[in-house]
Amino acid sequence: MTTKLLICDDSNMARKQVARSLPDGWDVEISFAANGLECIEAIKAGKGDVLLLDLNMPEMDGYQVLETILAEDLPTLTIVISGDIQPEAHQRVTRLGALDFIQKPVNKDILTKVLSSYGVFSKEVATTEPAAAIKVAPIKLPVAEFDSQEDRLSSQLDVSTVDSTPLTAEPEMTLSAEMRDCYQELANVAMGRAGDLLARLLNVFVVLPIPNVNFIEVSELRMALKDIENHESTSGICQGFISAGISGEALLILNDSSFKDVASLMNYQYDADMGTELELLMDLANVLIGACLKGVAEQLDIQFSQGHPEVLGQHRKISDLIANNANKWKRTLAIEISYGIENYPIKCDLLLLFTEKSMKTLNNKLAYLMD
Repeated sequence: MTTKLLICDDSNMARKQVARSLPDGWDVEISFAANGLECIEAIKAGKGDVLLLDLNMPEMDGYQVLETILAEDLPTLTIVISGDIQPEAHQRVTRLGALDFIQKPVNKDILTKVLSSYGVFSKEVATTEPAAAIKVAPIKLPVAEFDSQEDRLSSQLDVSTVDSTPLTAEPEMTLSAEMRDCYQELANVAMGRAGDLLARLLNVFVVLPIPNVNFIEVSELRMALKDIENHESTSGICQGFISAGISGEALLILNDSSFKDVASLMNYQYDADMGTELELLMDLANVLIGACLKGVAEQLDIQFSQGHPEVLGQHRKISDLIANNANKWKRTLAIEISYGIENYPIKCDLLLLFTEKSMKTLNNKLAYLMD
């Protein structure tokens, strides 16, 4: 008997990864949903005997989908597949009726084991032909050529050896919707790793956003970060990173109004005059920047070397922090992640700024990931 399977994730890349990870020989009819609203409609239309559900989505997130399924008693068996791996996230989805929780990026063996453990998939009734193996054309990401090494970010690290060969006849670099989706999913998984570490450190639930990905001139950063500023003063830390063919800088920016709450959660004796704020900022940077870069590196099968953190400034507007350091960046792939803490007015933003030249290697890595 054919199983109606629904895969719900706002990332096209993630949907394809999940579909490719289904058990071999499983007789399924696969449907896709890009957000929670589409998901509920598909279940009501009889397309979701089994639901593989992401949590972090626009329109209606995974938690709201589970709440709706429970409230309306919709006929589906749900397994959550998410980059938000906080213990509290797992507990919440279980309370809302999810059978199990699998972390991204999905592993085929783990998914098969989970499906088998709940009787959703059985090897005994699997067909000899891999019916579930849908054909998805690999993403062909454009490989761009770039300007000379002066275009890369200047940081504490020596990046002079990265792609230093002069190039000619260089096409204009753009960020297509397909590429943006890939980078957003890459950031989503890395963000979840960092959020989990922060949640365990502070014993809180970290509210994770949908990462914002843009390929922009540095002069546009002020506009891109207008939501961060919100007329509040901020403090920031910058840390360079480098790998083979990839280099950039990570910026951690904390609203000054958040310091006292962060100090309380981290059991610090708060005293602004004794350097407590700088110490807190450094500790947060070590946690979030380190974990996020590790999450990116694991997915791309690389290793980053990180420079020493550098204070961008304290108690200043974000636009001033950026303006005073704009000479370090020209054109950049900017990934913005805004972390929040449930029940606390804490606002913390992490930006990963990759050099334009790095995108050649990143694109190739992502293409390989999708093959």
